[in-house]
Amino acid sequence: MTKRSAGLLLYRRADDGPQVLLGHMGGPFFARRDAGAWTVPKGEYEPEETAWDAARREFQEELGLAPPDGEAVPLGEVKQTNGKVVTAWAIEADLDPATVVPGTFEMEWPPKSGRRQEFPELDRVEWFGLDRARELIVPAQAAFLDRLAEHSDL
Repeated sequence: MTKRSAGLLLYRRADDGPQVLLGHMGGPFFARRDAGAWTVPKGEYEPEETAWDAARREFQEELGLAPPDGEAVPLGEVKQTNGKVVTAWAIEADLDPATVVPGTFEMEWPPKSGRRQEFPELDRVEWFGLDRARELIVPAQAAFLDRLAEHSDL
């Protein structure tokens, strides 16, 4: 069965063009990576939950903040190289990254050590212009940036 994730891509208008809020994936696998290690705040959901409800829930879980209200611009779906299908919506909102209180996950680390450690879901959250965001985001998710740029009132 295909894993599915849903998320919210916040955007804001700046003098030099739109900016998007991305999160750097937490944990030891991404600690030293930048390109391809940034993502739309998102998470997996089960078939009994709608993608929209999951996107809002995951925003709260990943960032520790209530999802913003506002018009949601559907950005559609992308399929990542791992086979996961991600659905996203863009919402215009401003958020201070310093207010984020990331959720955490637990995993065995180092591998085969028997020790379990806790890591933040997202270890950093930052605003980026679309060009810089394209350089950093998980490659398949770059389509969301392109679709947002096509949005008529940006």
